[in-house]
Amino acid sequence: MEFSFLQLTISIIALAAIAQTSFVQSACDSDCVKGFVAAHNAARQTVGSPPVNWNSTLADIAESYAAKRSADCVPQNSNGLYGENIAVASAELSPADSMKLWMGEKKDYDHASNSCTSGNNCRSYTQVVWGGSTSIGCARVTCKTDWMFVICYYNPPGNYMGEKPY
Repeated sequence: MEFSFLQLTISIIALAAIAQTSFVQSACDSDCVKGFVAAHNAARQTVGSPPVNWNSTLADIAESYAAKRSADCVPQNSNGLYGENIAVASAELSPADSMKLWMGEKKDYDHASNSCTSGNNCRSYTQVVWGGSTSIGCARVTCKTDWMFVICYYNPPGNYMGEKPY
């Protein structure tokens, strides 16, 4: 069976497209989904916030944004309609690893004053445990920089000024 130059060229382009698509794949498989939901709900339980459920629409939006960030892995907020948390690392980030980064901010949150201590950031932590959020959708992508980008969206969003997360 002989291939023409055109057939060979089309085959190479198709393979390159498949390789590129798989390189920036950001879908969260069932274990990933279970991991994100379980990690969020364990953290939320410690402060009495109700559990969250997985939301496929939020996950699709997260996948789309993660794909955009796959070129550079810059931890830039999307400024969308939902609450969001972002994590980046030079190694693979599991759902539990991502949650450890966000929950690491707990020490910087003062519940009595409802503020972050000494100019520290604690808004990722407060979004995780925000009692009014009922659903999440997350995505992970390995970037062209070989870093990993993780994003979770929350609906309804949290971190409203003057309101306590729980």
